[in-house]
Amino acid sequence: MNRALLYVLIILCSHFIAASQTRNNLFSEAIATHLTKYNKKINKAYEAKDYERAEFMFDSLVKHHLRGTYLDNFKVDCLAKSIDCFDDYKKPMFLVTYASWCVPTEGEIPAINELAKKYKKDIDFVVLFWDKKTNVRKSSKKYNKHVDILYVDELENSNDNIVKKMKHSLGFPTSFYLGSDKKIIDIKRTVFHPLHISYSESYNLNYNTISQGLSLLLSEEAKKQDQPLYGY
Repeated sequence: MNRALLYVLIILCSHFIAASQTRNNLFSEAIATHLTKYNKKINKAYEAKDYERAEFMFDSLVKHHLRGTYLDNFKVDCLAKSIDCFDDYKKPMFLVTYASWCVPTEGEIPAINELAKKYKKDIDFVVLFWDKKTNVRKSSKKYNKHVDILYVDELENSNDNIVKKMKHSLGFPTSFYLGSDKKIIDIKRTVFHPLHISYSESYNLNYNTISQGLSLLLSEEAKKQDQPLYGY
């Protein structure tokens, strides 16, 4: 067989397999299968004020069932760009899910702004608000131009099963680290810390925590790009 034709067939097969994996390994499906069991254990831990156990159960859910799944492609609205859905993004993504009434730690948004500026060529920084446009517009003013602000008004998507699972599954704020193919590399709770620490401590804690996730994201993306196709 002609080597050029063989190479084309290998590429086509790899794309077909990747697409099949994406369709058959969705975040929403994993959440639907495993969340109820884990929520019972997590709620018991919170009732017992065993917060360390609750965090362990969250990490276990992510590690064993959510990493490696693919983020569902659902409709979103963007304040400043023509973005209609998550598949419009082509780069690896740092995604934070929020609501306008959430109060971030003091150093969180400045840290995100700085990291978005630093990694703008390699990573898309996205904040997704589950809220009305009027409320989102007020909250969006704190972010710089390198951070895309998306929103989903659940009242306008009441019949969207994916939206319901995405919003009500892990709560918010939650950070997702996504490959360019929307594969979930990791999921983290956003940083919580005592209110009395200084701004610089809050900023550094947020910056360092997010940086670690971004480094892992870029490392996984590099492995994917360098991986040979079936030994060729």
